[in-house]
Amino acid sequence: MVRGVRGAVTVEQNSKSEIVEATKEVIGEMIERNNIKPEDVAQVIITTTEDLTAVFPAQALRLFQGWSYVPVMCAQEISVSGSMRRCIRIMMTINTDKTQKEIHHVYLGEAKKLRPDIQD
Repeated sequence: MVRGVRGAVTVEQNSKSEIVEATKEVIGEMIERNNIKPEDVAQVIITTTEDLTAVFPAQALRLFQGWSYVPVMCAQEISVSGSMRRCIRIMMTINTDKTQKEIHHVYLGEAKKLRPDIQD
């Protein structure tokens, strides 16, 4: 079965090191909580709000051993008035036997406010 695993995190500033580190942290939690192996991943889409321009956050995915062949794409989140700033969102499409209810979505920092209904 194909499932989506969501993750999001916020950063304090538009800096390469902070963006890569925060992205690495949220992706690491997604991998760990859902026991994801790179060969089970169809794709990863990462978006950032328009105020994050210092680096492609996909660089963080390449820091995980065995993930070099996983397709990943970065895009800009649509700009909605009043929406969360300095936010990185991840959608990981995986092959799994888990039900949607068994998937653990990961929201860190201020991004926890995005989906308090599905927090572990």
